[in-house]
Amino acid sequence: MQIYGCNKIRMHNILIKAPGNSKNTDGIKIGASTDVHVTNSVIGTGDDCIAILGKSSDIHVSQVFCGPGHGISIGSMGYYPNNENNDVVTGVTVTDCTFRGTTDGVRIKTWLTFSNIHLDSVDNPIIIDQEYCPKPPCNQVKFAI
Repeated sequence: MQIYGCNKIRMHNILIKAPGNSKNTDGIKIGASTDVHVTNSVIGTGDDCIAILGKSSDIHVSQVFCGPGHGISIGSMGYYPNNENNDVVTGVTVTDCTFRGTTDGVRIKTWLTFSNIHLDSVDNPIIIDQEYCPKPPCNQVKFAI
């Protein structure tokens, strides 16, 4: 099921099944969409149970059973060169979900390269800013990794 270029979508009690060894069978693929809710659903595939792609915001997933499959994925960010604005995904919330027999749980797919890096007396060698705030006050993060 593909949700692309949509706004204010509510999906509830969805059942999606595909064999665990089937390729390219994303359960729900969301892209360039805003205010999407997926709740109380069962998704089993050979690919991502839910894939959240660029230009998406305010995506809420709750009470979803995922398996088999690759879990719930955000991205792929940075895969296509010169695509700065299309890779942005904001406001994603995944709560009260169960993963069974999946290769991954929740993941962020991104293409970044750090090479020949030497760290010496570095307080935070790797940082993932969920809501970067260069100039406070900013929105407070309710949930974090």
